[in-house]
Amino acid sequence: MPMAPDLNLLPALDALLSEASVTRAAERLQLSESAMSRTLARLRAATGDPLLVRAGRAMVLTPHALALREQVQALARDASAVLQPAGEDWNLATLERTFTLRANDGFIEAFAPALVARAAREAPGVRLRFAPKPDKDVRPLREGLIDLDLGVLGPATGPEVRVQAIYRDHFVGAVRPGHPLLQGGPLTPERYAACGHIVASRRGHGAGPVDDALAERGLSRTVAAMVPSFRAALSIAAVTDLVALVPASFFAHLGGQSETLVSFALPVSTEPIVISQMWHPRLERDPGHRWLRGLVLAVCRETLPPSNC
Repeated sequence: MPMAPDLNLLPALDALLSEASVTRAAERLQLSESAMSRTLARLRAATGDPLLVRAGRAMVLTPHALALREQVQALARDASAVLQPAGEDWNLATLERTFTLRANDGFIEAFAPALVARAAREAPGVRLRFAPKPDKDVRPLREGLIDLDLGVLGPATGPEVRVQAIYRDHFVGAVRPGHPLLQGGPLTPERYAACGHIVASRRGHGAGPVDDALAERGLSRTVAAMVPSFRAALSIAAVTDLVALVPASFFAHLGGQSETLVSFALPVSTEPIVISQMWHPRLERDPGHRWLRGLVLAVCRETLPPSNC
């Protein structure tokens, strides 16, 4: 009868395949480099493959190791989920864990301070790590690189991903006080489109729902500047005649800037922005993750007016 595999090697295999480095894998598992080298030798014997080989000054994964990587990551995550505390013995006050939340700059600036402060009160051993959101790729959720994805639901979000709407938002315009757009008559689509505009886009996209609404009227706007964040767009609008377009919740968060900026309702209708939190089903019943989701939902809804919820 063949000998049963040593499942204690699974975390080390996951670390080695993820890091592609004995040194970094040792640091991740808080082992000495020599201990990790001995573990690598055992893994090579168990798998019948070198797994890591030298290429010049670096180490690279073998084809077999690359083929194993995603499967091993999934196995390690599932094993970790099984061993997470659950039930009546679970204690939020003593929980020690890092949660990674992916969100855009606007969400982080508006809600991260309250999230961190409340988490510190309820779970002092919990750390919240906010990761940038360059796109709506669902792979970080599937691969366990993030615990919670926050933002607008993307078309590529898989059917297995759990989704909960947390609030509704809408765009507003923002200009400096005394801007010509706010003088001399009603704010019409034509006057709005005739201004120069600033677009905030992480991926450099100049068009959006407002442009679609203007196009229905045979109008288009001139984009004079494109920046990666809403705060940058507002900083330019405060000292020029350009018009910024930002979520209402973000502008409300910057209430202290009321002397340098004025917001206004857009003269065209756009669909509301539904902000959701998304997670992988493996975390559905995890007590710590359930607390995290409740924390995000509560903080957002307590921060925003009832009309946004």
